[in-house]
Formats: sequence, C-alpha cells, structure tokens
Amino acid sequence: MRIALDATPLTLTTGGLTRYTTALSAALAENYPGDEFALLSGQPFQMPAPHHPNLLRGAPPRNALERRWWIWGVQNEMNRLQCALFHGTNFEVPCAPLRPSVVTVHDLSPWMNPAWHYAADRVRRRTPFLVGLRIATMVITDSQAVRSQVIERFRVAPSRVVAVPLGASETFRPARTEHRAPYFLYAGALEPRKNLDQLMEAWRIVRKTYPVDLVLAGRARADFSPPAPEAGLRLTGEVSDTDLARLYSDAVAVVYPSHYEGFGLPVLEAMQCGACVFISQDAALREVGGDAALALDGLSAWVEAMRAAAESPQWLQERREASRARAREFSWGRTARLTREVYEEAMRRFAF
Repeated sequence: MRIALDATPLTLTTGGLTRYTTALSAALAENYPGDEFALLSGQPFQMPAPHHPNLLRGAPPRNALERRWWIWGVQNEMNRLQCALFHGTNFEVPCAPLRPSVVTVHDLSPWMNPAWHYAADRVRRRTPFLVGLRIATMVITDSQAVRSQVIERFRVAPSRVVAVPLGASETFRPARTEHRAPYFLYAGALEPRKNLDQLMEAWRIVRKTYPVDLVLAGRARADFSPPAPEAGLRLTGEVSDTDLARLYSDAVAVVYPSHYEGFGLPVLEAMQCGACVFISQDAALREVGGDAALALDGLSAWVEAMRAAAESPQWLQERREASRARAREFSWGRTARLTREVYEEAMRRFAF
C-alpha cells in the first residue's frame, strides 16, 4: 500500500509539527517496509533524514491549476502515485473525499484564543468543515485530552477519533557534561501561549537567592516580544537535537509552563534525557508527564518548586529517575503502529 502524508510542516526547520511529520514518516517507513509513504506538499520542503528507500518525495505543482493545491494539485499527485490514503499531518486533508483520509488535530489552540495564533485563520476556517462534515474519514489526536475536546467541539462520533501518543527521538538520551553554570531550561517555540512571562517572573524571584540562570531554547515566532537583556537570561535560538539533548540533561530542571498543549513533546524529550521536569496544570501535559513531572499552578508554586530544585540535589535525582521510567512508556515505533491501525480503519470505513 502507498500512503500520502502532508509534508507542509517540513517547510519549517523546527517546531512540534515539523518533529511530528519527520519522526512519524520515518517510523512508518522503518516499521512497514512493505508499504511506501509519499511526502507531498505544494511548497518546497526538506526530506527527513536518515533516508528510507520506501519514503518518497512527491512532485511539486506542475502548472497553475495544480498550484491550487488542496483542490487539484494534491489529488493529481496522489492519482499519479496511486496512493490509497492521505494523512493530513497539519490539520488539513484534500477538499474532495475521493479516497480515505486521516487528519491529525494536534490541539484546539487556534480556536481557544486568537492571540495565541496570529497566522491560523486558514486552519480556523477549514478544519471544522473537514472534521465536522466527515471530509476526513478518521481523526487522530496526540492525547486523550485533545480527543475529548475534538469530540465535544466538532460534534464528532467518538469512534472516528483516536488518541495516538507521540514518541521522542533516540537522540534524546542522558548526555550530561557537568561543565555548565546551573540553569533552568525552557525548550520549544517562543510564543504567547507558552506563558514565558510568568516563568521569567518566577525565575527572577528565585535568582535573588540562588545563582541559577534561565535558558530559553527555540525559534522565536514573529508574535513573540523578546525580553530586554539581563544577567542570567539566555536566548539560544534554534539548536540541534544533539545540543538540545545536552541542554535537557544538564539543566537543574526543565520548565514548561504552557497555558495549553496538545501533547508537549519537549516534556517527553526532557524526561527521556533524565531531566527533572516541571509543567503547568494543562491536561495534556499532565497526561504525558504522569507522576514523573511536577504539575504547578500559579506563580508561588513555580517559585517554590524552582527553589527546591536549586537547593536539593537528592530530590532532583529522585525526579530524574522517575522521568526516565515514564519516558520508556513512549516510542515513535508505537506511534507508527497505532497510526497504521487508524489507516486500516479509515480504509474499512471508506469502503462502506
């Protein structure tokens, strides 16, 4: 069987959507060598590494008609490649249901607060139509929390929505260097939804007593207002996965105070590196972190936890061990297997 996957997230260099599409396509190709997986996009994109012979690149639009990608281009390319099913990794599937399709709805943040997404008008308009009117045969979410939200908001039959948890790359393993000044680490996109203002406020209070830096690692989105330079605050920009694994491993604690998430992949990556992890009370983050991540609510709770991390190495070690144990419950291989089961269900449903 040949499956088409939306490669549009691969037009970006980093971010959760990019990681999802890269890792899932590679895991599918590795775990199902008898199938072929074609990455399709109306825009130029970078193929994932390492190369898998059954992971194919689709052709770009060849004329003006095909540049109307979701109406004509993607359908023509799937016809040419004889694809049996389309997987929309980024909230979209083709407009006409000519073959079975699966759409991943990673979270509902575009509909929850317009200030969180300055450039999500297309998703806000199209995804409810694609999901609610059954243009997409099946829906995947990254967590049970978002599955419940999708069913309620879009009035979807529960049998059409399947939660498929993500994994973390094998690159993310303990890689401590022991040669850095102590720091708390936030890793991920720098954007309004991540609640970084409160994080920085809590850190400034803690730093008055403990000389621990705060590192913000990730791509700054256009709607992020960078803080003024100050002692102990470091913005790294984008970093490689290898360097990020070292940052996770060396951190006093990885701090993820996001207002809302669909999964929170940096939390899993950090736990797989054996980091002590603090998260907000968001439902999806608590689902991923389990008992291993400390869920906090409000400024005073963040200050208290960061102080405890700065002054108690034994407490930190216990949390590091819990993180590694929790991370072993997730893998991209499992994600690929569960996703492949959703493809099969979509094929059966479309046939009827």
